[in-house]
Amino acid sequence: MPIPPIASYAMPTADEVVPNQVDWLLDPARSALLIHDMQQYFLSAYDAEQEPASTLVRNIDTLRRRCHELGIPVVYTMQPGDQHPSRRGILADFWGSGMTDGPDTEVVAELPPDPRDIQVTKWRYSAFQRTDLRELLGYYHRDHLMITGVYTHMGCMLSAAEAFMTDVRPFLALDATADFSRDEHLMALNYVARRCGTVETTADLLRQLGGAPLPQAEVDSALESGAGRRG
Repeated sequence: MPIPPIASYAMPTADEVVPNQVDWLLDPARSALLIHDMQQYFLSAYDAEQEPASTLVRNIDTLRRRCHELGIPVVYTMQPGDQHPSRRGILADFWGSGMTDGPDTEVVAELPPDPRDIQVTKWRYSAFQRTDLRELLGYYHRDHLMITGVYTHMGCMLSAAEAFMTDVRPFLALDATADFSRDEHLMALNYVARRCGTVETTADLLRQLGGAPLPQAEVDSALESGAGRRG
């Protein structure tokens, strides 16, 4: 069952989101980056040249490359195609049989997993459900998790909530996630900021990660898609 087309919408900005309840800051030595379900099946619903998809992909790529430079683990979640009904379960009641094996399951061409990246097979909305993500984070001694990808109010928000419930601090990237609609995107951002994590712009995450300066054009691009420091 294909995902219905998603109408383009302007990426939310920081001044539209409630202030973060906590004042956590990323520690690069404790951080990992989650790239959530950036597969052709899900991204094909967007116009790749329009908001929010264009900013989504650009900002994830910038964060991913910064993490590679700093030796920060990058984790991709990917749902498998042709899921057996025993695996699909009641997810099928909402979304049908899901994607088929083949191009649908591939990560979008702009964000190919690097050989050093970790790939996790994902079965439910949360990246922690029926996976070894929590164990992987523990192995790498990481308890700060930057969350990017689609869809904000489903897998991204629920992964943030479950990270919180296992004492992993989630940092949801405001402008490196995208959703079915702007209202649902903002709902998820506000929920995380109030209840289980922090919401940050890509520019703020880059500042907190530090490291060698990025090319100025990339910094300017990230700054344009956000609206200053979250807090």
